[in-house]
Amino acid sequence: MRRGRPGALPRGGGTPHARRAMGEERTLTSVGPVDTGERTGEEDASRLWHITLSVSGAEAPLKEVRRGLEQLAHDHPFLLTSRYANDHAEIRYWEEARDLHDAAAVALRLWGEHRSTAQLPPWEIVGLEVIDRETYHQRIAEGYGPLPASPVGVHPF
Repeated sequence: MRRGRPGALPRGGGTPHARRAMGEERTLTSVGPVDTGERTGEEDASRLWHITLSVSGAEAPLKEVRRGLEQLAHDHPFLLTSRYANDHAEIRYWEEARDLHDAAAVALRLWGEHRSTAQLPPWEIVGLEVIDRETYHQRIAEGYGPLPASPVGVHPF
């Protein structure tokens, strides 16, 4: 017995009723409709996500840490606040993204992608919190969660 791909025509063309019209798409029932990458309506709507990124590593001079975080804030004015010490820092900001996965992916790239341009310390990411805007405001209203970024800017712990 000869086996082939499911739905494939046998060699030699098969029967006329098994042939598809030119350009006609076949739906694969086992995997659902094909994602064309086109988005409509609510699927395309971005949401705001509150990001808290924590980094840590070997001690670095406080002046250099501050200067690097200030440069990062200058390059990316979306940063709300950064707190730092000589061996760790915390960056808080709002990210616009389609879903949590996209927001987290962008956040996880932030430190590494800007390490050389902002001359940031070679620290590793040790923490990441991503919460949607509604959850952020609910936590604030209930008296727990990250306090609003005040004052905005780069500050020591």
